[in-house]
Amino acid sequence: MREPHGVGSPSPHERRYRRFRLRYPVHLLFRSGELISEVGAISRDVSIGGLLVESPVQIPTRTAVNFIISLRARTLRAVELVGEGRVVRVVDSGAQKEFAVALEYKRPITQIDPYLPADLK
Repeated sequence: MREPHGVGSPSPHERRYRRFRLRYPVHLLFRSGELISEVGAISRDVSIGGLLVESPVQIPTRTAVNFIISLRARTLRAVELVGEGRVVRVVDSGAQKEFAVALEYKRPITQIDPYLPADLK
């Protein structure tokens, strides 16, 4: 007997994690054949399990990706979050010559500690 949706697992249309619509610069680094490629992208939404970015290039599904998200505010210094994951979905955005690239994190993202001299800590 099958369990109804909502008991034990989310329905196919539900997300595992809450998503936040955040638009910040994202620096992507990944291997493309024998080369290491770097691409500037923009986040579309972020969750604790993954990230959706708008990329000017198509990145193949299952590609391992390292990334840095730059959170910037006018009055505060930038906060940079670093992570790694893999591409789980790519959608051609059509006429805009962009691709929606969904990344699943390999491990939780973390903040890059800014360099501070020992006497300022």
